[in-house]
Amino acid sequence: MQANGSFLVDTNVVIALFNGEIGVEEKFNGADEINFSVIIEGELIYGAKHSRRSEENIQQVQDFRSECKLLLIDEETAYLYAEIKLQLRRQGHPIPENDIWIAATALQHGLTLVTRDSHFDVVEGLLLEVW
Repeated sequence: MQANGSFLVDTNVVIALFNGEIGVEEKFNGADEINFSVIIEGELIYGAKHSRRSEENIQQVQDFRSECKLLLIDEETAYLYAEIKLQLRRQGHPIPENDIWIAATALQHGLTLVTRDSHFDVVEGLLLEVW
């Protein structure tokens, strides 16, 4: 099944792509638009710098970034971040800080978040797909 639409891809899905998972590659190829958050870029660059093949992995991140629409953090993202974090705190369902920023970015731009992290399920209004 091919994916259609505009997506924000989470770090774990990009790593699956980098690892050559066939099903993930097919979904990427079938998507109308792949968006990439500066938060996800930071996570991937950190992982690349921490790896044994640092320069090669950083180049892979840069190549991937050039194929996607890069989404930055702005004031609207910050307000959505605050709303999500407050909602999660009230519900007693904290998630990692970077993932709150990623969820806020997806909501801000009306994108489906593609992830393998089930903790995003608790974010109200967030559209999710697992690849």
